[in-house]
Amino acid sequence: MEALYIPQLLKAPRSTREITLDDPISGLETLTPIRGILVVRHGGNFLEISVKAETIVTLICDRCLQNYNYRIAIDTSELIWLEAVAPDLDRLPLEREVSLEDLSETLPPNGHFESEQWLYEQFSLAMPLRRLCGENCQGAAKTTSENEHQIDSRWASLASLKEQLSQNQD
Repeated sequence: MEALYIPQLLKAPRSTREITLDDPISGLETLTPIRGILVVRHGGNFLEISVKAETIVTLICDRCLQNYNYRIAIDTSELIWLEAVAPDLDRLPLEREVSLEDLSETLPPNGHFESEQWLYEQFSLAMPLRRLCGENCQGAAKTTSENEHQIDSRWASLASLKEQLSQNQD
């Protein structure tokens, strides 16, 4: 997926570019390609990005550690402000107070919008925090062995010391 040159969006009809998605995204392992529509509109001093897309990923259950398929569908939009001067991050103090106005994403007005990176971030945010293969997941199977009460050989020295101490107290 190619990066969009921001000034070129102004020349598009209604300053909008609509991209049909039917490709995989690098870094995001999916079973199916990302399918949907991405719309990028230049609003003068901002970009309005909206997407409606879906894919299927394979996740690992947090309880039973089995693989399962999960459908991720996103329907989101975001405004990215276009600012000519970005702050020099090397000159900022180590600690500073950040206002709510500073908590926005910005791009240079003559730069590029990396649509693949933006989509990767949106799908990553849509991943479930708790990964469970189903509501009735019982968890990992507990295995019992015949030697369950056998002492680990690494603890044998401690076990013999404990036995000597108990004999000396009697």
